[in-house]
Amino acid sequence: MYKPVFVISCPIDVYSGYSQRSRDIVKSIIELDLYDVQILPQSWGACSHGFIESNKEWDFLTKHILPNPQLTSQPDIWMQITIPSEFQAIGKYNIGCTAGIESTGCDPSWIEGLNKMDMNWVSSNHSKGVFTQNKFEQRDKQSNQVVGIIELKKPMHVIFEGIDLDIYKFLPPTEVNLDLSDIKEEFCFLFVGHWMEGHMGHDRKNVGLLVKYFFETFKNTFNPPALILKTSTGRESYMSRETIMDRILTIKNEYKGDRLPNIYILNGNLSNNEINQLYNHPKVKTMISLTKGEGYGRPLAEFCLSKKPVIATGWSGHTDFLDPLFTIALSGVLEQVHESAANQWLRKETQWFQVNEKHTISAMKEMFKNYKKFLEPSKRQGFKIKSTFGYGAMKELVSNILKNNIPLIPQQLKLNLPLLQTPKL
Repeated sequence: MYKPVFVISCPIDVYSGYSQRSRDIVKSIIELDLYDVQILPQSWGACSHGFIESNKEWDFLTKHILPNPQLTSQPDIWMQITIPSEFQAIGKYNIGCTAGIESTGCDPSWIEGLNKMDMNWVSSNHSKGVFTQNKFEQRDKQSNQVVGIIELKKPMHVIFEGIDLDIYKFLPPTEVNLDLSDIKEEFCFLFVGHWMEGHMGHDRKNVGLLVKYFFETFKNTFNPPALILKTSTGRESYMSRETIMDRILTIKNEYKGDRLPNIYILNGNLSNNEINQLYNHPKVKTMISLTKGEGYGRPLAEFCLSKKPVIATGWSGHTDFLDPLFTIALSGVLEQVHESAANQWLRKETQWFQVNEKHTISAMKEMFKNYKKFLEPSKRQGFKIKSTFGYGAMKELVSNILKNNIPLIPQQLKLNLPLLQTPKL
């Protein structure tokens, strides 16, 4: 039986959020067993390579990876998992897949890229809203006269980032063997994510402000909690660790004379199972994120399965799965993207979220002081993720969208002619 050739260009072997997304999408399509899936591997910024080699459960992907980065024929179906400005229509049918954007707007080239494809997938309703609501004037290069409007014209589907429920799950303390003995505190806040470019209070994950507010909340406190930062500047390395430590020291120097709570850095690649061990460790009590914007926010969804409380900003992609009835949704305002964090994709004239200082400090104090009252709602949040946002549910959604949208691909059939008898002379 002929299977349409389905080529997927993505950062399949990299340590990054986009790579996790890529592996899940590719795995789900392979498991449908409807296509001849071939992978065209790509890099992702400065992020480290070698994920598959270090995570043997993903080794099945290697037989699908094309040995030659050049395509020899037009694929029946072509998918790119990247930012939309890089989308190219190469196949007979083309799918763009992106996490989307973390602010309120995007560059016009992203809309133009989306319109090159036959269908587009995004991770959250926030991303879909940005792409469907933003419109740009198209002007003639010579006369500067408006000649049209750049707006989304192609179908767009929200495909949430399904969590592997076989890996991310509740573990009783007796099954947690991750060694955190160097951390003396028994109550720790946890943050997971990159500490990216941007001045204080303006990096996308808002790690600098989290450190500052944590110091502000628990300075001069008897027996304070600790903050664990599972973070890097994008690539896990000695230089990344030193950069993180220097940034924390700069903030710490603002509090001379104060007794400050401890902050611990986890810098290095952990396996998925080790991350789940971290989430379930008895010393880790809650996850906190002051993120300014998320296309999805996968670590927050993963952590919920530990049945522990979450404190996170109440805006952007993660609000698809974080219920404000079961978590602490931090208030704040939309503000312009600071020029120190802006780049060619994240436009400084767009907006993203800035958390309210008083609400954040109050939430951290309340979590530390009255932790037990948050446990029952956090169990309900964990159940919501398990029942609605798991990998199986995502795979079913992928299957339905592919079956209902991709037309029948014309097949090249072998022509079998009857044998003719050779005439005798």
